[in-house]
Amino acid sequence: MDLVEVIPDRLHMLRFAIGQAYLWQDGGALTLIDAGWAGAADDIEKAIRSLGLEPGRLERIVLTHCHRDHVGSAGELAARWGARVLAHRLDAPVVRGEQPVPEPVLLDWEVPLYAHGLTTPEAPATRVDRELEDGEVLDFGGGAVVVHAPGHTPGSIGVHLPAHGVLFTGDCVAGVGQVMLGVFNVDRAGAIASFGRLAALAPSVACFGHGDPWTEDTAKVLHEAALAAAAA
Repeated sequence: MDLVEVIPDRLHMLRFAIGQAYLWQDGGALTLIDAGWAGAADDIEKAIRSLGLEPGRLERIVLTHCHRDHVGSAGELAARWGARVLAHRLDAPVVRGEQPVPEPVLLDWEVPLYAHGLTTPEAPATRVDRELEDGEVLDFGGGAVVVHAPGHTPGSIGVHLPAHGVLFTGDCVAGVGQVMLGVFNVDRAGAIASFGRLAALAPSVACFGHGDPWTEDTAKVLHEAALAAAAA
């Protein structure tokens, strides 16, 4: 796992072989956006300590959606450090293991990529301490706004920090080489509409579930990519 600074003393990316998570700092208080693979808890803890921070200050883990590369270590980290796990109401039953992971409608070129993604360990059933709804404001980052962004999964969300110009897109948007619509969607039309909604927030920094964060001309790049996705 690689630890990448995005905003000094505020935001770091935890990059795994497939997918990534983000660590947000409010002084000593910590928030994880997604939690990486099952079995990654030790590496995440080491990364937090390497920044001179205490894992015991981890207050919450916000899951952008229910897929295994985002949920995997959430339960273990929460059990170790007392963090609360948050997920959208529509994906929470999947996270808890009460419902199956929704199957995506794959384009032909997505089929081998999807098979590769399934090589990551399956996420264990994980408790959800708070079920989220669109428009809720969470107590970190100067007020983190939950943005329901269905399409990748029914309960996918973005997390917007207006006070800092930061947007976490989950897998609705990807930044692999270029900004683009994320892959493996259960509802492609819905995902395209969600992309447009996220782009309209005009952030300065966009943090994706896959691909490096975008920090230059971000609002323009997101807007143009959302238009391109809608026109495809």
